[in-house]
Amino acid sequence: MKKILTISLIFSLIVITSFIKNSTKKIDEELFSLKENISDLNSELENVKLEFDYLSSPEKLISYQNLYFENKLTQKSINEIGIIDFTREKILTNDVKIIDSEK
Repeated sequence: MKKILTISLIFSLIVITSFIKNSTKKIDEELFSLKENISDLNSELENVKLEFDYLSSPEKLISYQNLYFENKLTQKSINEIGIIDFTREKILTNDVKIIDSEK
C-alpha cells in the first residue's frame, strides 16, 4: 500500500510540475509579446512626438516654408478648400461646408 501511495504521489507531482511549466511558458510568451508591442508603441510615440515638436509651432512652419518652398505656398481661406474624390472613374470635387459651432 505504501508503495502505491508513493508512486501515485510521484506521478501527481510530475503532472503538476508539467502543468505549471506549460503555464509559465505561455505566460512568458505573452509577456514577451506584450514587451515587443510596448517597444513598438514607444518607438511610434517618439516619432510622433518628434513630428509634433518640429511641425506644431507656426514659427517652424514658416521657417520650413521659407527654407524649402520659398514663395511657392500661398495662404488660402477655409472657403477655398475642397474635397477631391478619387474613388470613382471620374475625379469629383466638392466644396467644404463650414458649420458654425456657436449656434
